[in-house]
Amino acid sequence: AGMKFFLQYVGCVFAFFSAGFLIISTWTDCWMVNADDSLEVSIKCRGLWWECVTNVFDGIQTCDEYDSIYAEHSVKLVLTRAMMITADILSGLGFLFLVLGLDCVKFLPDEPLIKLRICLASGVMLLLAGFPGITGSVWYAVDVYVERSSLLFHNVFLGIQYKFGWSCWLGMAGSVGCFLSGSLLTCCMYLFRETSSGRFHSAYSLRKGYSSAMTVLTNTHFPSSQTATSKMYAVDTRV
Repeated sequence: AGMKFFLQYVGCVFAFFSAGFLIISTWTDCWMVNADDSLEVSIKCRGLWWECVTNVFDGIQTCDEYDSIYAEHSVKLVLTRAMMITADILSGLGFLFLVLGLDCVKFLPDEPLIKLRICLASGVMLLLAGFPGITGSVWYAVDVYVERSSLLFHNVFLGIQYKFGWSCWLGMAGSVGCFLSGSLLTCCMYLFRETSSGRFHSAYSLRKGYSSAMTVLTNTHFPSSQTATSKMYAVDTRV
């Protein structure tokens, strides 16, 4: 039981930080950052939804939102948005399911097998969240790196060159955390399934035996003749 609680709490911590990292990564503005920081007096960051410029001297930040989602955008931007939003939803649901499945939470306290299945379902959701998260963040980072390398290889200077920033790294970290927590919950928690099932069946057998014993005890103390006499007395009383 102690190991089960430990695995639940470790998985819950990983799921909490992983979901938080994915959500922060999706809605922050530093997926790409300018690489020429020795020549620039400002830090330029591009996210999935807007672009921000921060002056290195006074710290003033100015942000410009991209056009409407219905406008034409690059395939990289649109697919990364879709994958990261999917990862956010799945990881958030996985964390909420895991909280309900914790033994310390007073939700279905008399159904340990159901709570264990809730933990397994949350593990599956977290695993599924890791796939679009790692695909979107790594693909975005590789695309930025390839674009910058190709410009340097052809000696093309466009004024601003980018490298992937901390938001992209945060998306990768959140995706890896989802894989770790999902694997911990699905693989390790599955080992406790037979134990919980055995306890459930033993409790059911105990209740069934107790019910049978009460039936026998009732029949012993109230034989058929006495029962019939009681029924006749009740009829005479009503009359």
